[in-house]
Amino acid sequence: MPDLYSNLHLIIRWLHVIAGITWIGHLYFFNFVNVPLQGALDDTAKKAVNPQLMPRALWWFRWGAMITFVAGLTLFVLTYFYTPGLGLGPTSLLVDADGLTARAMWILFGMLLGAIMWFNVWFIIWPIQKRLLTGKVPADLVPPARKRALFTSRLNAFLSGPMLFGMLAPAHYGAMSGGALLLAVALGAAAIWASIRASSTVGKLS
Repeated sequence: MPDLYSNLHLIIRWLHVIAGITWIGHLYFFNFVNVPLQGALDDTAKKAVNPQLMPRALWWFRWGAMITFVAGLTLFVLTYFYTPGLGLGPTSLLVDADGLTARAMWILFGMLLGAIMWFNVWFIIWPIQKRLLTGKVPADLVPPARKRALFTSRLNAFLSGPMLFGMLAPAHYGAMSGGALLLAVALGAAAIWASIRASSTVGKLS
């Protein structure tokens, strides 16, 4: 593309998507693969596996979240608050004669859930896991720490379904209503619930 704006927009969108795949892919790995695995390992196996597995996985997980978050905010500004040749200001994709557009409502819904998920990664899940991996959690506090990290990771998994619906809806769905919002939440939650239920049985050789 000949103009700087179009090329920058495409590169930021590509970065947002590829980082998002890395982040959400690791989120699903932790919830659908690692949780059942950890339940099947004894303490000796955990001491052998986790110091090699978890730091690597958590690095990609948290930095995937950070790059997705920053690139997403940048993309939002470029799309909804910038017009080439005119500069910064609300665009027609953000507001029209009737106020906030349906497209903007969907993307803001997705961004809200994404921001909550990013916060959970950087300020709850990662700090707990870091302290667990470095042995800085007293023995009597290890079970509740693990429980809190698991709960937050599960919450992020359930938020990811509706979040992804909100990210895709602006370009592929359009209409925004209470019913559509409930549909997004229900479909997303159902998909994650089914995946968690299946994770305890899939992967076994038959």
